[in-house]
Amino acid sequence: MNIFSRRARLGNAWAVNVRLRIAQGKIATIASAAEPQAGDVVVDTLLPALANLHSHSFQRAMAGMTEYRAQDRESFWTWRTLMYRFLDHLSPDHIAAIAALTFMEMQKAGYAAVGEFHYVHHQPGGQAYDNPAELSLQIIQAAALTGIGLTHLPVLYTYGGLQAQPLAGGQLRFGNSVDAFCDIVSLSEKAMAALPADTCIGIAPHSLRATSESDLRQALDLHAGMPVHMHIAEQTKEVEEVAAMRGARPVEWVLGQCEVNEQWCLIHATHMTESETAALAKSGAVAGLCPITEANLGDGIFNGASYVAHGGTFGIGSDS
Repeated sequence: MNIFSRRARLGNAWAVNVRLRIAQGKIATIASAAEPQAGDVVVDTLLPALANLHSHSFQRAMAGMTEYRAQDRESFWTWRTLMYRFLDHLSPDHIAAIAALTFMEMQKAGYAAVGEFHYVHHQPGGQAYDNPAELSLQIIQAAALTGIGLTHLPVLYTYGGLQAQPLAGGQLRFGNSVDAFCDIVSLSEKAMAALPADTCIGIAPHSLRATSESDLRQALDLHAGMPVHMHIAEQTKEVEEVAAMRGARPVEWVLGQCEVNEQWCLIHATHMTESETAALAKSGAVAGLCPITEANLGDGIFNGASYVAHGGTFGIGSDS
């Protein structure tokens, strides 16, 4: 199959009269200033497909539950309780089937790649599977089956709050020491070795409330050079607690304590001061905005105008 486009976005510039040769479902060659040939599919404009930079695919099966108001005042925190109850019922087969469905739906909607922020690692109750990366393997296999480009992001989730509260209830399926987390990352990376070039491994320290400072530093040191995704400053309660415990607001703290660069994606980053907004923009990191989730949960509104004015980069995630 060949596609001829009158204009196409190649890299950071527009090119005209672009001809693509497709072989076995992949782009084999790209030629600009070309001529259309008999049998070509002719289109006006070609753009690279979007990447969905923040997904928890298992939450796709919760869709009908999250639109129902059970109390006079719902919030992120009541939604989280519902999510914990829901995931207690999920088996590895469920995880695989839901992920495959979700990845197919993403591709139908125009996404070609996904960042899967994967934090369900264990059996209900917290017991590890015989293969500690069992549920990561289900995600990886679903991506291979559906053909979506996967950035797999195993999540480091160690505590139930900023004061190192122990995990409880639904959180028990998330929890790992840094050593156990590293095993999951390593096993996942090996499982992805034979997959296409648009597949890669990264890490996802869940949030400042779910990881300690020492665990965060150790995880970053052990996985230097990998993509790093992290929830941050989504809720005002979180911002206030981090400021009280660590002496700085979440984005301010991470930028001051970690070598944040273009490998990083800070998810939500909703509640920032002007100085945090400017500093994040200048760091080269991507702000991962999830407008549907942020609207549903009433999180707040990202300061996009100021962020873009400072040269900031952002992407869009479907989240739940």
